[in-house]
Amino acid sequence: MVSLSALAVVLIVGALIVSSWLSAQPTEELDIQAYVEDMQPGWNLGNTFDATGGETSWGNPATTRELIHHIAGQGFKSIRIPVTWDHRVGNAPDYLIDPVFLDRIEEVVDWSLDEGLYVMINLHHDSGEWIKHMESNHDEVMARYQALWTQISGHFKNHSSKLMFESINEPRFDEDWNRDQPQYFTMLEELNTSFHQIVRRSGGNNTMRPLVIPGITASASQARLDALYDNIKKLNDNKLIATIHYYGYYPFSVNLGSTTFDDTVRRDVTETFDRTYKRFEADGIPVIVGEYGLLGFDKFLGTIQQGEKLKYFEFVNHYANEKRFTMMLWDNGQHLDRRGLKWADEDLYAVIKAGFKGRSANAETDNIFIRKDEKIQDSLINLHLNGSRFQSLNLDGAALKEGKDYALEGSMLTIKAELLQRVQQDSYGEQAVLTAKFSSGADWKFHIISYDPPELQQAPGSIEELLIPTEFNGDVLATMKAMYSDGRHAGPSDWTSYKEFGHCFVPLYETQKIKLTRAFLDELEEGTVQLKFHFWSGEIMEYLITKEGTSITGSLPNVENR
Repeated sequence: MVSLSALAVVLIVGALIVSSWLSAQPTEELDIQAYVEDMQPGWNLGNTFDATGGETSWGNPATTRELIHHIAGQGFKSIRIPVTWDHRVGNAPDYLIDPVFLDRIEEVVDWSLDEGLYVMINLHHDSGEWIKHMESNHDEVMARYQALWTQISGHFKNHSSKLMFESINEPRFDEDWNRDQPQYFTMLEELNTSFHQIVRRSGGNNTMRPLVIPGITASASQARLDALYDNIKKLNDNKLIATIHYYGYYPFSVNLGSTTFDDTVRRDVTETFDRTYKRFEADGIPVIVGEYGLLGFDKFLGTIQQGEKLKYFEFVNHYANEKRFTMMLWDNGQHLDRRGLKWADEDLYAVIKAGFKGRSANAETDNIFIRKDEKIQDSLINLHLNGSRFQSLNLDGAALKEGKDYALEGSMLTIKAELLQRVQQDSYGEQAVLTAKFSSGADWKFHIISYDPPELQQAPGSIEELLIPTEFNGDVLATMKAMYSDGRHAGPSDWTSYKEFGHCFVPLYETQKIKLTRAFLDELEEGTVQLKFHFWSGEIMEYLITKEGTSITGSLPNVENR
């Protein structure tokens, strides 16, 4: 006679077998639009398995189950795992993938699926390592590409349909990302078509597995969207997903003269997403923005001013939700500290998290500059409520008094001079932080900053770098302009007089210097260059640098030069 406990074990094992069998069956009834919407929001495990020297070679620790669990706990519902296979593959003709590496990818995929996450794997930097040579090396590239996808699809064919494949990351066939040549579209269509055929013929869940298809460089230019649309329609498969990447309006994204989230930056968001929606979503093809962020983050998170950065992320996520796009945050380790499992910028994460379901309020600025030698006045700041209601203004966790400390009329917030005077100290820099709370979304912080005009000093240097002694006096550097005496733009990106923050110049607040980089100095002609440093307080400081061979000197302009 079978005991009840033994019968329970048999039933449980039987249920697991049936569940396993069901998960391996084709998912014909899958609603691909609902699938993609259920992936929102997503996160990229960047600079890890896509690193070309090994999992930890680009500075991140080995991926752990705890990290994947943490990502799921932070509200993300999907994870993109970029994978570069190039240096983990044997020679022709088999191009066998290192089985240890393939098992490692499967381990992280399984951890992610266990957490209930949707998962995307791809061919990542292979696009720039060898696929880009397809025009001159067609047969070898195709053989290698097909061998990889044959092995990957075969290995994962019985995995849950919550795993999807992306044919290739940001495919390109030229060093110039902006060139559109007819043969490039033809080559990419050949790759995507081959990928589709290989996966679909491999059996198991791959017969109906969602597949992610990019255009050239994953760009949302009209020509590349049109070519991608034509490619997807030819494949005649209702389980395909279009993907683009979005890093914003370029001059803003790297802080190249566009320092604020203004109408131009906002228009780039709306036009890009409108264009993509019209091409795909309106015709029943869902869209995943497989990477989004700001390019300036590749240098450091402070490249773009904090408040402007927050407004950008708030609007990008809001508008993507309007278009039913799934957004996957690009994180190469600069956002989430994978050792301490802490966000590098908690305010940024708060805005992103709030954007999962709604909007956050913000304001025209998050800084209130008070010049030390001037009488303190009321500060009037326009709020962008974005559908929420203002609730309170707080200092050190305590609510301030309306009427005495601040006033609100419509969306205009007045911070009273008496409050600003009260928090003033006998020092430069941040004096206090006021926190505005709203009926929904993230808080907004106002940083009260005491300053005097910065003071620059002359400096010797070389072609390697020039360090300009600078008494910042509490002020914060926004951007730099560089021009020759005849009015021509100086330095890199000579289509503008503004120079890229972090690439051409770097403020070093701790050592009280402004660094001019070799990347900037190398591009200068012999002679004198006029610089203008723009600060967030509104101050503009002029400076001269003179280049003679490998020698660089910095000096203050005379009155006659101003």
